[in-house]
Amino acid sequence: MNSSAQITTYSISGMTCGACVNRVKTALSAFADKVDVTLTPPLATLTNAHADLNQLNTALSEVGHYMLAENTPSKRLKSDTLTENKSFLATYKPLLLVFGYILLVCFAIEFASGHFSLHRFMPNFMAGFFLFFSFFKLLDLTGFANSYAMYDLLAKRVFSYALIYPFIELALGVGYLVNGHHPLLNSIAFIVMAFSSIGVILAVLNKQKIKCACLGTGFNLPMTTVTIIEDVLMAAMAAWMLF
Repeated sequence: MNSSAQITTYSISGMTCGACVNRVKTALSAFADKVDVTLTPPLATLTNAHADLNQLNTALSEVGHYMLAENTPSKRLKSDTLTENKSFLATYKPLLLVFGYILLVCFAIEFASGHFSLHRFMPNFMAGFFLFFSFFKLLDLTGFANSYAMYDLLAKRVFSYALIYPFIELALGVGYLVNGHHPLLNSIAFIVMAFSSIGVILAVLNKQKIKCACLGTGFNLPMTTVTIIEDVLMAAMAAWMLF
């Protein structure tokens, strides 16, 4: 790149996931020599742009509800501060609610049975986990796949794996309802969740500021150690039921 390259940075509103990043980048690529788009913070950096702000926003309006605005240090600092100051409860409220609902149903089953049985509770919990999580992913399959492919080791190389992953979770959920103690079922669940956790761990260790795709594209959940705990917990439960 020559020294006379002109670099312009815009803030972006309307992006919620990796799929949004791809749509915005594709739409803007026709108007600059190089385009870089990030989700956290939501910024677009254009090298040698040959279109003004109005033209760029017109192009973006054709692919979604996205809008560029002039980026200033004060605006960026305010946005980053607001994100950092969100409480744990506010950040992970959707995930906590999902786990809460699953636990509520599982404990209700145990109560109706007259006594608590861990061997019944755990398959029911895992069935609820896989069914709930696959549901949210299937609400926007392509969006989930684009987000998942940003950090999962296999999905990065084989995009079709990201597309079928929610169906794998759905099948596991049904399997745990039918026969939660089957060795093959628990072996598959362990392999899937353990492998998934590797990509999550690497993303967190590398401090990648990307969105967790565990609940699809409907919620803005950051990729943190909470995601690691979620995946490792499910892998551990599957391993425990193998013995």
